[in-house]
Amino acid sequence: MKKIEHIGIAVKNLEVSNILYSKLFGVPPYKTETVESEHVNTSFFKIGKNKIELIEATDKNSPIARFIDKNGEGIHHIAFEVNDIKAEIKRLKHEGFKIINEVPKRGADHKLVAFLHPKSTNGVLIELCQEIK
Repeated sequence: MKKIEHIGIAVKNLEVSNILYSKLFGVPPYKTETVESEHVNTSFFKIGKNKIELIEATDKNSPIARFIDKNGEGIHHIAFEVNDIKAEIKRLKHEGFKIINEVPKRGADHKLVAFLHPKSTNGVLIELCQEIK
């Protein structure tokens, strides 16, 4: 793994949360995007070398909606940048981690993504990210 790529925060209302985080960070989001396959709208903030992703559900049955129903708004996942997502999935599976999606899928911000199940990572949802080239 190369670095923390971003921290994802589940929010009920992206428009309201964008205003809140714009005030907090002193900058507006640099990007907003809908990811139809995940039933979410996202926005990204860049603070120095770090990124924060706000994630709003577009479907009441989506994973983000279920997360908010169960836990409320808050940190949803930590994403790590990797050079070769397929090799990293294979390595982590061999190490005993439970992979939620063994085939990487297209995510937000021009990335291929895969997730590790929180039951195998001390309760933290881990996202692996690789830039689509």
